[in-house]
Amino acid sequence: MRQSMTGYASGQGAGLGLSWSWDLRSVNARGLDLRIRVPDWIDGLEPALRKKLGERLARGSVTLSLRVQSAGADAALELNAAQMERVLDALSRIEAEAMMRGLSLTASSAADLLALRGVMDAPQDQVDPDKLRAALLEDVSPVLDSLIAAREAEGAALLTILSDQLDQLEHLTAAAARVAEERRGEQQDRLRAALARVTDTQDGIDEQRIAQELALIAVKADVTEEIDRLRAHIAAARDLLAAEGPVGRKLDFLMQEFNREANTLCSKAQSSDLTAVGLDLKSVIEQMREQVQNVE
Repeated sequence: MRQSMTGYASGQGAGLGLSWSWDLRSVNARGLDLRIRVPDWIDGLEPALRKKLGERLARGSVTLSLRVQSAGADAALELNAAQMERVLDALSRIEAEAMMRGLSLTASSAADLLALRGVMDAPQDQVDPDKLRAALLEDVSPVLDSLIAAREAEGAALLTILSDQLDQLEHLTAAAARVAEERRGEQQDRLRAALARVTDTQDGIDEQRIAQELALIAVKADVTEEIDRLRAHIAAARDLLAAEGPVGRKLDFLMQEFNREANTLCSKAQSSDLTAVGLDLKSVIEQMREQVQNVE
């Protein structure tokens, strides 16, 4: 296990008479979800960034934002008429819908509109988009490196937490095995006593049928298989934590198997002590499952 899916990085750069800033964030997700927000006048930048991120990241909801402006001052920015039209159209639809519903909205000022992303852009006719795209693709690399470093640091912290939780599961599984062994003698004594009461009061009892029923009761109450599976799952989880590359999906599946065995153990317990151990197992498994959701 190398990375968490949680991380943040930012960066700044300048060149070709422009300056820019990056904002790169990552949170957990079932797969790799890339959300890239860049000026649409830089042809080919978004797919190139998507490819670059996809080569380095396997899972996570990743948002990359880029803001480009003149290196001189914000006054050198130009009005993006097309984006302004889109914003005004959207604003008109929102206000019309609000009026239909009897809602009153605060009036928007020109300054509010100018502050929206994309309304003011760097002067496009002064910049070679190909050169700018190449410069940006080179400049984003250290930002991506920083995000991966943050995810690896978070991954290291997760590794410590998950290892400790596996230690707890191992301890509780051993406790369950001890309680189950202690319970075995008590169960046998109770079954013998019940059998004696039946045979003393009933004539013509089918002893073979009784033996079969007792064997069935013993099998239903035996938790040896569940304990063996728990031990196997613990070993498998330790192997995954020691492995390189993304293991989050496999760990998530393993948590389901852990929970299945703990539930079965509790249902077979027939003992307050064993039930208590089973509930402790379920508690730790749930805590571990929550942490696993952040593993790449």
